Amino acid sequence: MNGIPLPDIAGEQLVAFVLVLARLGGIFALAPPFSTRLIPARAKTILALALALALTPLAERGQHIPQDVTALAPILLKEIVVGLAFALALGALAAAVQAGASVIDTMIGFSFSNLVDPMSGTNTSVFGELYSLFATMVFLLVGGDRVLVLGLAKSYDLLPLAAMPSLHALAVLATDNLAQITLVGIEIAAPVVAALVVTDAAFALVARAVPQMNVMFVGLPAKVMAGLAVSMASLPFVAQFYGANIETNLIRALQAL
Repeated sequence: MNGIPLPDIAGEQLVAFVLVLARLGGIFALAPPFSTRLIPARAKTILALALALALTPLAERGQHIPQDVTALAPILLKEIVVGLAFALALGALAAAVQAGASVIDTMIGFSFSNLVDPMSGTNTSVFGELYSLFATMVFLLVGGDRVLVLGLAKSYDLLPLAAMPSLHALAVLATDNLAQITLVGIEIAAPVVAALVVTDAAFALVARAVPQMNVMFVGLPAKVMAGLAVSMASLPFVAQFYGANIETNLIRALQAL
């Protein structure tokens, strides 16, 4: 009885599994919240292997995957680059939230006191920590993890394992995502910054009218209260804005493939 040898089938499936794992690697290395240090490395590895195992049949369907090392090396490099493009789509959005929170901390004066961010393991200020945890909560509540998995599955229809993407499109995607950090950060911080500017202007007028008053002593608690009040009032709008941009960024990443 003639047929395809089992080692050949297993070898092709193993190569496809490794390629799928390479595309997933960037997500768990750079994209929050999957890259957070709160998740143990062993748990990340198990989750990545499970997702790669689930996506492998979809990725290798109708594909001829070379098993020669020379032909396989550029495909493996391409898969890593595509995974990093998806990671950048989420990482830039998280960085924008951190940038906006840093502006708020600087305006209020909290930038002088730093905390350890459990998500990234780096030093951050009070509002940076608050907005980071809030963004993670919003990501999970709006189903960002499911949208990401669906986007990865869709990416194999748009860019099969054996196909090569447009380097120009990926470069434009990376540039747009990096430029988005400043723009989105300003949009997130704008309501709080505007309230703090008005507060500073009000106390400047008070200082001119009543020179005997210690404006620094009175103004700093007032700025903190104003910043906290406006920040809490703007969080629902930040959640809606952040949730909408998760899907938008992933769609733009798919369109660049």
